[in-house]
Amino acid sequence: MTRVAILDDYQNTALGSADWRSLLGFEIKTFNQHLGHDEVQIAAILSDFDVIVCMRERTPFPKSLLDQLPNLKYLITTGMRNLSIDMDAAKVNGVVISGTQMLGYPAYEHAWALILAITKKIPYEDQVMKSGGWQQGIGVGLSGKTLGILGLGKLGSAAARIGIAFNMNVIAWSQNLTEDLAKKHGVTRVNKDDLFKCSDVISIHQILSDRTRGLVGKEQLEQMKKTAYLVNTSRGPIIDEKALIDALQNNKIAGAGLDVYDLEPLPADHVIRSLDNAVLTGHTGFVVKELHELAYGQAVENIQSWLNGAPARLLNGD
Repeated sequence: MTRVAILDDYQNTALGSADWRSLLGFEIKTFNQHLGHDEVQIAAILSDFDVIVCMRERTPFPKSLLDQLPNLKYLITTGMRNLSIDMDAAKVNGVVISGTQMLGYPAYEHAWALILAITKKIPYEDQVMKSGGWQQGIGVGLSGKTLGILGLGKLGSAAARIGIAFNMNVIAWSQNLTEDLAKKHGVTRVNKDDLFKCSDVISIHQILSDRTRGLVGKEQLEQMKKTAYLVNTSRGPIIDEKALIDALQNNKIAGAGLDVYDLEPLPADHVIRSLDNAVLTGHTGFVVKELHELAYGQAVENIQSWLNGAPARLLNGD
């Protein structure tokens, strides 16, 4: 019997999001808790599985782990890119890797949910109301303020359009941003220093790479207005976490809306959880019903095509 492991199904939605029953003769096991960071322990748990379905970048598969999984034949990741899988090592080990499509819009929707939550003090006011209080916080308006977009790609440009709809002045910067592209999206291109100095709200929309790791450090945070807010729905290490904690603890910026962190899941005793001027979500920017149905549905399709000798949506094929 072919054994399938579905990893990091935190909300217990995987089995209800696709027709796994169509995989006749398969034994399917879901894991709704993160397996941790001990590769020996992870390998022991997964050693008997032929197929693994992983949620993108929640559980990494470096060469050191793949070498400990001799029974693994097929690895499926949500998304058509997963930088936490060693594609070359998988190929050497005879492991076929496929991906699934993802939805882009939940991420920029979530960025705006955090922007509104932190500037309008929604979580605080919610707790005030539920404790019997009334009107204790003072939010800030967005109309006429400056929104800084760090990374004007598909998600960044969509977030910018919402800022324009809020009557905000939208500026943007990234390493390869051109004047023409900025104008195309109704945005003003500025240099990096001016983005941090002039913005009232900064929203990050870049992938994590060698050149974006630590892109927002102590220098950039000190350039920001004390009344400004920083929102990150991309990847935690784009911001220097130590510098951000210092900025928040010492009120060097007004607040932050964070969905991503250096270490995920975020440890229960992490200092970020105790900061009153931070609104936090647990990397849920992409977690919507429609995405689960798309990704898990295609995972089932991938397994069926793999059984027929022609795996779909290959990521490590020739």
